[in-house]
Amino acid sequence: MTFVRFQSPIRNERGTFTGVFGLVNNLARAGRLTVEQEAFRRASNDWYDANFINPAHTDPSVYDAEVNPGAAAWFKTTAQVFIERVDGYLAILKTLDVPCETVRSASPGRVIYEDEYQVVVVRD
Repeated sequence: MTFVRFQSPIRNERGTFTGVFGLVNNLARAGRLTVEQEAFRRASNDWYDANFINPAHTDPSVYDAEVNPGAAAWFKTTAQVFIERVDGYLAILKTLDVPCETVRSASPGRVIYEDEYQVVVVRD
């Protein structure tokens, strides 16, 4: 199985690579999105919230920095319905000159959470 992640190529203040959703949400918090971009972000975030499992709702320790430092979510490449919707987020980042890379791996790290569409991993 291959996995895919959309992330900043630059480490953040915690030493990790912020994912595509975090990058766009950070831009929104900073007030950098246009009205149209914010409408897309809100509607798309709502769609993901309604259709995609949030691992932290299943296991609150998944993203706990002390329990699982550097935990990162990766899509399973079979989750095309979820991956295809990332394009709109990538378009926002491109418009605002925020770098984002697509990373693929057959072994992204030690799996600490898994469902039908994604894994959350940590690097040992």
